[in-house]
Amino acid sequence: MRQGGQILVRVLAEVVQESRVGASLKSLDSLAEKLIAGYNAKPSFKGYRTGESGRAYPASLCISLNHEVVHGVPDDRVLKQGDVVSLDLGVFYNGFHTDGAVTIGVGPISEEAKRLIFVTQGALDLAVGRLEVGVDWGSVACEIKKYVESAGFSVVRDLTGHGIGGALQEDPSLPNFGRPDDGPVLAEGMVIAVEPMVAAGRAAVEIGLDGFVYQTKDKSLAAHFEHTVAITKDGALVLTQL
Repeated sequence: MRQGGQILVRVLAEVVQESRVGASLKSLDSLAEKLIAGYNAKPSFKGYRTGESGRAYPASLCISLNHEVVHGVPDDRVLKQGDVVSLDLGVFYNGFHTDGAVTIGVGPISEEAKRLIFVTQGALDLAVGRLEVGVDWGSVACEIKKYVESAGFSVVRDLTGHGIGGALQEDPSLPNFGRPDDGPVLAEGMVIAVEPMVAAGRAAVEIGLDGFVYQTKDKSLAAHFEHTVAITKDGALVLTQL
């Protein structure tokens, strides 16, 4: 999984470099798929059947724009200056999946968008810094929620992080809110996908017309960051960073 995570990071970095004004979402998806194949790996998302739609996801990369939170399907839209873009990628390598995401701005973006991205990445960093054997997820999730809400934003409640390994989504479910001393207790050898999803406005989301994308009901901006993290006796080992 560590090897797969390194592939994911390198591919995602190249996609970020190409995510500029005028780039089509389909072209970014094609780039990701080509790069993954170059590492003798496969995209985790393509063909994955989600519980929301029951249909196979048609792309290798999830691209969610502005008020879209996650699971956006790349289409013929092109990136515009000021867009907030979530890039979410899964890689299947040697029998195991890894999952990671970043949110970026295209060209100059609003101050609200800058702050939203900063806070969401900060929530991920905070969570990873708390992960170790014996910690209950509820305590971590409680800190995520407090941090996000102290900045005036909302944690999306209808979507969660998850276990990951031989399957893309495994138990346990890892919401980004909770209570101390509640939720699953982290054990050595667990691998989890930690992914704060944050809305600038209200937390409520809805599924878009395509049956895949989740978007904020109030059309406020959203951001999403994610790491695949192994729990070791020495603490958290982030598998999706260089």
